[in-house]
Parts: sequence; C-alpha cells; structure tokens
Amino acid sequence: MDYKQLIKTFTKDNYHNNVNLHIHSTFSDGQMTSDEIVRQAKDKGYEYISITDHNTLDGYIKTNLKNESIVIPGIEFDCWYKTTFFHLLGYGFDINTKLLNPFLAKNKRDTESDWVRIFAKRNVKKLIQAIHDAGGIAVLAHPACYWCLNLDAFVKQLIDFGLDGIEVYYPYDRHRGIIKFHSRKTVEKIADKYGLIKTGGTDCHSKELR
Repeated sequence: MDYKQLIKTFTKDNYHNNVNLHIHSTFSDGQMTSDEIVRQAKDKGYEYISITDHNTLDGYIKTNLKNESIVIPGIEFDCWYKTTFFHLLGYGFDINTKLLNPFLAKNKRDTESDWVRIFAKRNVKKLIQAIHDAGGIAVLAHPACYWCLNLDAFVKQLIDFGLDGIEVYYPYDRHRGIIKFHSRKTVEKIADKYGLIKTGGTDCHSKELR
C-alpha cells in the first residue's frame, strides 16, 4: 500500500473522528497493549490508526499488528537539532527494514523514561533519509510545543533535510498544553506555506483510546 498517498487523503474531519496516527502502547510509555489498542479502535469505528511508540518497532515486530489492515506502521523518535529537542514521527515504512536499526532504542528505558530519552543523540538528516529509504515519510510531531523562537525557520531546516509533513491536528492537553509556545494557527500556516502533509493524532498514552 502507498501509505504516503493514503495519508495525504486524510482530512481534518478524519482526524477528529476516525483516524488517529499518534498512539503509544506498553512497548513504550503507553498503558494499553497493541492488541487492546486495535480492539478499542475497531469498537470505536476508527478507519486507520498508527501506534507510534518511542524509538522502537517492537509493537509491530513482536505482535500481529502487521496483519491489521487499519494499522499504518509508525514510530516516534526523540531528536535534537541544534538547541531544540523535538519528536519526529515516521509512517508507512517497511517494518522489516534494517535501515532504522541504528536509530532504535537499545533498551526499554530508552522507550519510556523522559530523562533518558531527552539525552538521545540522532543525526536528524540521516534519520529522515533512513525513513525515506525504508519507504516511509517523516512528520514533525506536536510542533506548537517546541521551544524555538522561529518555528518557521526550524521547520524550513527540517524540510531541507527531507521533512514530509507536520502534525497539525493535535489536542495539546496534559503537559503539552502547559509548554505550548506556538499556536495551532501558526502551525497550519507553516504547513500550507511549504505544502507539507497535515497529520493528526491524540498522543494517547492511557487505557482508553481517545
């Protein structure tokens, strides 16, 4: 399946109703197993979801997620670029790829502990290239909460590295709402300005899919 073209077809209405491309399972810092997430998603009428655990593909490799038609392969990487710590989502890649191995967590703590993950060192340009080489797309997660004075310039630099999309439809609740430095309107304007793919998800970590 061409996931890039599929994701391009999703609208704001989809992300508010039946598509959620940002969910965490117990394979990182979420509270539901992969099977529980899929079961709830089907019960709630979701058409597509993505489980985007921090720095690991174990949720796909060690379960039957690859056999679920509603699941788009996903992952969320912890990254730094210069002085900005941020999260980069990857979607639609071949889950059997070895290309992402240099960027994956070495142990469970690297998938769940904030204080461990914040010290992650990944070459962003090489990471985006690896996601592309594995057949996927790279998307900037929850961009309104990054501490950078010029979000446009930050996004432009990532675009120069190959960034494909930006997470426009995101709730900014919990701590993300407290450390929110930019507006949703600003994020959407940047997406439109550079023709980026607009994605969305709830960043669910709880026992109830929302």
